[in-house]
Amino acid sequence: MRTVVVVHTGPATVQPIKQQFQQILPDVRVVNIMDDSLLNDVMAAGHLTEAVTGRIFSYMQLGQQMGAAALLNACSSVGEAASAARPAIGIPLIKIDEVMAEQAVAAGPRIGVVATVKTTLEPTVRLIKAKAATAGRAIEVTEALAEGAFQALLDGKGDLHDDIVKRTIRTLADKVDVIVLAQVSMARLVPSLTDLKVPVLSSPQSGVEAVRVALEKLN
Repeated sequence: MRTVVVVHTGPATVQPIKQQFQQILPDVRVVNIMDDSLLNDVMAAGHLTEAVTGRIFSYMQLGQQMGAAALLNACSSVGEAASAARPAIGIPLIKIDEVMAEQAVAAGPRIGVVATVKTTLEPTVRLIKAKAATAGRAIEVTEALAEGAFQALLDGKGDLHDDIVKRTIRTLADKVDVIVLAQVSMARLVPSLTDLKVPVLSSPQSGVEAVRVALEKLN
């Protein structure tokens, strides 16, 4: 049985990603490494720090030492740290949001990005713009921060979090061709947004699908 090590920056991403592995890669052993100080430190600084980047690098190295066939970075706020670690890691290192960014660029030039944390919003936008440049596509990104939603989630007020995020998503729906949910914690809202005229993309399913593709290439 192959092992995939998933690096999390908080508890909110553990269950949604676990569910996707159960559906897409049920025969894979998933090991979760969760350090909630990572996201807290990024949010406190307002950006990715050298110290957080170093810890991400250490966790990726640890995952490799544990015998993982592949690694999955679960948090967009530290996605650039995962990218920086790739050259030093000898196994596939997948970022949860990378395929989602590619899908967004392919969906249309007007892309809306919704996040509940500013430090996730900014790197997600940079990733989408980088994917657009690689694809040779001109895009326009509209950012929307769901103010108060993240704190509601931390306070255990899931319904309030969902209401704030859904209202934020709907403010973008008539202005863009596709909406990107920048955080795994928002993915559960997708089934309740089927009435929107534009697609809403979330990262857990496409991220784990990317792991499946990477593992297949190892055969």
